[in-house]
Amino acid sequence: MHLTTAQSSLIVLGIYLAFGLLELASTRLFAKDEQTCHDGILEAVSTIVLLAITQPTILFIVGAIGHCAAPQYEGALAGIPVLAALALFLVFEDMMQYWWHRASHSFGWLYNLHRAHHNARYMSVRLVYRNNIIYYALMPSIWFAGVLVYLGLGWFYAGYLVVKMAVIIGAHSDVAWDRPLYRVKALAPVMWLAERTISTPATHHAHHGRHLSDPAVHYKGNFGNLLFFWDVLFGTAKITRSYPESYGVENLPPATLGQQLLWPIFPENKDMAADIPGSVPAAPLPRKIAAG
Repeated sequence: MHLTTAQSSLIVLGIYLAFGLLELASTRLFAKDEQTCHDGILEAVSTIVLLAITQPTILFIVGAIGHCAAPQYEGALAGIPVLAALALFLVFEDMMQYWWHRASHSFGWLYNLHRAHHNARYMSVRLVYRNNIIYYALMPSIWFAGVLVYLGLGWFYAGYLVVKMAVIIGAHSDVAWDRPLYRVKALAPVMWLAERTISTPATHHAHHGRHLSDPAVHYKGNFGNLLFFWDVLFGTAKITRSYPESYGVENLPPATLGQQLLWPIFPENKDMAADIPGSVPAAPLPRKIAAG
């Protein structure tokens, strides 16, 4: 039995609320250390726009283009095996998001679109959908997912999203589910495999760490969303089983609320993309970007 879109959305909402309640009970969900008055506004607006406008609009546009340009391919992949559907989504959705995320830490203009996600000086489920509105609208993985849905894989996408969002929500929460499991010796082989396969709180918190001097911080890597395996495969992984002492962006001036939501429409701070070390080692770039 396949999940419907409505069922998938309700399950994801339930997972989100479950982690939110854990944070509410143990780590002050709405009163995180060093949060600012703009944080809540940014998180609420970016979340609502993504879920209510951006994603549905992309799916609509892809479907409309498909109906006009290639109506014969609508539903063409509906009957493929589950493993084939999984492979397509892992490559064209999750791996594409890895490369988009990695590029966002390599090119100054793209980092300006992504910086809102890292400006928070805390970890929380609140960060899951926190990003510049334009960043999500341009995200290739959402467009690729729309194409796969048009080709008939909507039935698989609903279940895939539940698994992916469960991993992402858990990786962002400051109620780290992996911390107690590392202490259980019998689970050592399982955790060794898990932390090299999916994003965990320890590996993803490292990506959000503020100071490069902190041994637990690795904002130059750990870009994976569902699969941390992409970081292992492409050489950007760092596994420490520890957690940063602080979170956020170092060595950059503060960004305004307008910048974080709609840069470059609101490019108030001209120093936002200052030349500061922290970019991912790659092909020569015209400039380095800030860390975080």
